[in-house]
Amino acid sequence: MIAGNLTEIKERIKKAAENSPQTDKDVTLVAVSKTFPSSSIREAYQAGQKIFGENKVQEALDKIDECKDLPAVEFHMIGHLQSNKVKYIPGVFKLIHSVDRKSLVKEMHKRFHRDGVYQDILVQVNLALEEQKGGVIPEKLDDLLEYILQCNSLNLRGFMLMPPFRENPEDNRYLFAKMYELFGRYKDQFEKSDIKHFDTLSMGMSADFETAVEEGSNMVRVGSKIFGKRNL
Repeated sequence: MIAGNLTEIKERIKKAAENSPQTDKDVTLVAVSKTFPSSSIREAYQAGQKIFGENKVQEALDKIDECKDLPAVEFHMIGHLQSNKVKYIPGVFKLIHSVDRKSLVKEMHKRFHRDGVYQDILVQVNLALEEQKGGVIPEKLDDLLEYILQCNSLNLRGFMLMPPFRENPEDNRYLFAKMYELFGRYKDQFEKSDIKHFDTLSMGMSADFETAVEEGSNMVRVGSKIFGKRNL
């Protein structure tokens, strides 16, 4: 089942990317394995999937240990990250998607710098201004980015967006387009400052990844469409 689902998702991503404003049409698929056992990760890995997303530190650490024999497998942290969990993760995640506040950045830099870790991160932007969700609001984005760029243990790679859940993904198209515009603006700005690695826009999940890709996403986070329904 998982292998067939992966094939279908990749085909749908490729088709959606034909309409993307991105010059590079390659889109990275993060298979969101949260709540699923490591056996599901192994099944997806055998089908060619190498990148997996988790949203809880302890669950991720357990699975990473269980999958340590898999060559080239990588795990991303995609969920809200508490500052008191940072001490457990230096060198654990290839990419952290959910950086959204100075207090977290300060703790990450302290721990990663001490351990000699250079960590790729994305800044989560709360474009829809949802109070119940993580993410920095646009008005505070400049200040947070400036702070991050002063931390030599952190490598700012781009932005992450988690829009409101909608029954119809078209209802979020304007947010995806707005996020791509914001991403492009900062990318141009950083390139002029000789910051060349700002290249990742993580947006789009199982319900709306095609719409997100059509509007410029180059990294999608898909779980249930690959692994099946979650038993929460």
